[in-house]
Formats: sequence, C-alpha cells, structure tokens
Amino acid sequence: MSPSESPPADWRRVGIYLLLTYGISWSVAGVIYRTGGLLHSPPVVPGVLTLATLLLAGVYMPAPAVAHLLTRWMTREGWQDLGLRPRLRERWPYWVLAWVGPAALTVAGGALYFVLFPEHFDPSLPTLQALLAEASQRTGQPLRLPFPLWVLALIQALQAVLLGPLLNGPFAFGEEFGWRAYLQPKLLALGWRRAMLLMGLIWGVWHAPVIAMGHNYGLYGLDYPGAPWSGILAMIGFTFVVGTFLGWLAVRGGSVWPPVIGHAGLNAIGGLPLLFVAGEPNLVLGPLPFGLIGAAGFTLVGLWLFWRGPES
Repeated sequence: MSPSESPPADWRRVGIYLLLTYGISWSVAGVIYRTGGLLHSPPVVPGVLTLATLLLAGVYMPAPAVAHLLTRWMTREGWQDLGLRPRLRERWPYWVLAWVGPAALTVAGGALYFVLFPEHFDPSLPTLQALLAEASQRTGQPLRLPFPLWVLALIQALQAVLLGPLLNGPFAFGEEFGWRAYLQPKLLALGWRRAMLLMGLIWGVWHAPVIAMGHNYGLYGLDYPGAPWSGILAMIGFTFVVGTFLGWLAVRGGSVWPPVIGHAGLNAIGGLPLLFVAGEPNLVLGPLPFGLIGAAGFTLVGLWLFWRGPES
C-alpha cells in the first residue's frame, strides 16, 4: 500500500497495539532483570541456553507480531491487508536488495570505523583465533584448520549473507509483522517522513530495557561512556535509519517479506566486524552496524530514502 492510498490514522488501534507490544516486551524485560539480567541469567540448558535468551527469542522479539494479531482480534478489525502476500514475481528486485543490502552497508560502516580508528583493527582475526584456542582447550588437542584462517572468515561471511535471511527469518518476522505490516501502514497517514520518524522512535525505545541491561552496546561491560543512555540514544538513531530502509522495502515490495529478509540478514551479518577487532572499542561508535560510525552506510541510505520518499 502506498502512502497516498493510506487511510486516516487510526489512533485507537495504534494505542492498543503499542500498549500490547510494550506491555508484553517490557514485562519480559522485568523478569529478565529480576533473574540476573542478560549477563547473569540462570541456565535453562547449561552451556547452551539461558533464561534470558529463551525469553528474548521466545517472547520479547515476537511481541510486535503477537500484538498485531491481538489488536485485530480485540478491535474486530478483520484479517485483510496482512502484508503476507509475497508478490515475488513482480517485486523480486526488492527481495534481492533486502538480501544483499544489509551486508554491503554493514561492511561499509565497519570499514569506515576501522579507517578512523586503525588501532582497533587486527587483520589476523583475533576473535576467530580465540575461538579456536577455546575449542582446543575443551578437546585437549590442538585444533588445526586445513586452510588459512581468512578462508574460515570468508566462509562465515558467505553463510551469513546466503543463509542468514532464511535461518534468522522466523525471529525477524516477529518484529516485522508488527512494525512494518501493522503499525507502519497506519502511521503513513501522517506522511512518509513523520511516519518514519515515529517508527524509528517507537522501535528504538522498545529496545530500551535490554539496552540498559547491556544488549548490543554492553559487550565489553556496562561502563561505556554515557551508559546506558548513550546506548539507548544510539539505538534510536539506528532504528530510524534502518527502519526507514526496511519501511521503504515494505512499501516498494508490497509485502512484509522484504523487510523480514532485510532484518534477518542484518542480524546474521551484523557481527562480522567483530572478527577484526583489537582491544575494546566503544560500541556506541562502532564497528558494529548499530554504532554511530558503524551505521554510516545505513545512515546515508536511510536519510536519502527519508528525504526522497517511498516512490524513489
């Protein structure tokens, strides 16, 4: 549905949807916080799965999709225009762009960060070296690869690009079926730019409880400069530019599936710059794509689409 075809804003349903989405997710965040937070969550499957991971993947992330269905049911809205029709035959270029775009933009932002902060770049792939050393320690035998370490990094990157959207798709669907398939069409009645600003703010603030507990920006501890507010603000900026890109894919692709693919692909490839990290960079800046510099590629594309509108 194009913005010009959007019905007037339905604030009643928007309000109910947001109450349900935030209510479910933030209640789960409260449980995670009271049971040790993200860093000290009790194990459900020792060494494999913690309670926090289970609740995030099983309840927090799917909450927007659950709220979508509940809002339709509670308000008797009906089940039309769910955004589930693929439209692949006529809109396939947007599927392709969603599949490869996040990887290209992630690499661009990570490269810019390493150019600006070369002291945090190590081409010897220290993260992979540490993982191999840990595996050798567990088995008691040295683990030797039959090929150079950079080949392993390349294989992981290709797997993330090619298979990431499929493997991560079910998790990304939980958000996109809510944000892009339900909330965005209602906010587009305000116009493209206002809708994208609101979408970015709403989506970013929704992350706030887990950001405060160390998600995304607390990889090296919760004492990064300005924590947790700098992380929350950085996330709002990130969700604005990425949300504009995903929102554009939803409109141009005429379906929820291109943004699902884009979101899933981003989740799969987003950690790639960590393979080259030396030391402990400030993740609010980068090199990961949710840092201010790491997001440079998404920022340029997002701002361009924000200005040009969905018809560009």
